[in-house]
Amino acid sequence: MADQQSNQVRRPMLSIDLPNSANSIGGFRPLPSQPGATNERLGTAAGSNRPKMSLPTIPKSTIDPTIDRTRFGPSERNKQQRDSRFKICQSMNSSGKLQIGGKTYDFTSDDLQDIGEIGRGGFGTVNKMVHRKSGTVVAVKRIRSTVDEKEQKQLLMDLDVVMKSNECHYIVQFYGALFKELQGDCWIVMELMDTSLDKFYKFIYDKLGDRIPEEILGKIALATVKALNYLKEKLKIIHRDVKPSNILLDRKGNIKLCDFGISGQLVDSIARTRDAGCRPYMAPERIDPQTAKGYDVRSDVWSLGITLMEVATGRFPYPRWSSVFDQLHQVVNGEPPRLTENHNANTFTSEFVNFVNTCLIKDEHSRPKYKRLLEDPFILRAQKEKVDVAAYVSRIMDEMANNGISAFTTNQQ
Repeated sequence: MADQQSNQVRRPMLSIDLPNSANSIGGFRPLPSQPGATNERLGTAAGSNRPKMSLPTIPKSTIDPTIDRTRFGPSERNKQQRDSRFKICQSMNSSGKLQIGGKTYDFTSDDLQDIGEIGRGGFGTVNKMVHRKSGTVVAVKRIRSTVDEKEQKQLLMDLDVVMKSNECHYIVQFYGALFKELQGDCWIVMELMDTSLDKFYKFIYDKLGDRIPEEILGKIALATVKALNYLKEKLKIIHRDVKPSNILLDRKGNIKLCDFGISGQLVDSIARTRDAGCRPYMAPERIDPQTAKGYDVRSDVWSLGITLMEVATGRFPYPRWSSVFDQLHQVVNGEPPRLTENHNANTFTSEFVNFVNTCLIKDEHSRPKYKRLLEDPFILRAQKEKVDVAAYVSRIMDEMANNGISAFTTNQQ
């Protein structure tokens, strides 16, 4: 008789709707802490510390008689609670605020009319859209988001800081952002520019057989250094991804830096979850696993030097790497790239050559920061020179249009 009662205690009753209490986890009580203690719900025999492998017995009063217990699945009550939480989360993450022209707008993705894709990269796309309420044409970068809700809130708080960069004429304006729960991505709304330096210089060299005049290179260098210095001094932000595709131009002659702050953090969060491959503009100290312990603005100075050398000569200064190990060997162990006054049939002034080579000093401790760069003779000359950047950019973009070439690169990010 005792054995029969014991078997009745151990017999599981299958039901997914397990009770929760302050002393249980997911409906299961913890194991007894004292040797020899009994726990009838776990079927632990007296005098034994070894629990039997059985599910707890569920009191009949806790089981909803309307539920078919022969089916495995969540109870209707749990399903309703889950749906309610999902709707709240979706509502929180699918709306945001835009600040355009001194006005603030509540917005969702429905307030943006998609005109078409203008850029695509490893971490998402860039689309040209119209904000219906203000009639403003904007660029929307859609990055696949791998961050959780806590990180989303922090990134949106960081966006408030980033939007203060709108005061700087050399930085692309950011209007707002939202996280879309269903698609699992983040929409970043920003100022629409006409083209990227990456697409711009490649068209000039590959299609026109020409080169970018040094006075234009001076304006590009000046705008980028001022943007980087503003981010560091005013907003305490380090860009971390200086390259030609992140320097944008328009027909008005504006040269602006983009892709930092919330966008850069999202890209970094994705890169940490997978092999990002070669990062060609990365400084030696960032690649070398022996020294890659932190990040300094001088790493961005190196990236600026690689960028300027590339757009000035029409080619990336290193040969194509077949692996990360090749990059590690050449960038960390090899000599840094050096620009010369007569470089591959291109002629440059000594001021420009010295500026680029100063940015490419391999030892980061000897490499200058932005304050010294702003005092460099080449930057001072570029600041004084009067150059019609708008006319030059417009002429090249007209040529691009006549050749049926899109103004944006397919590797925008």
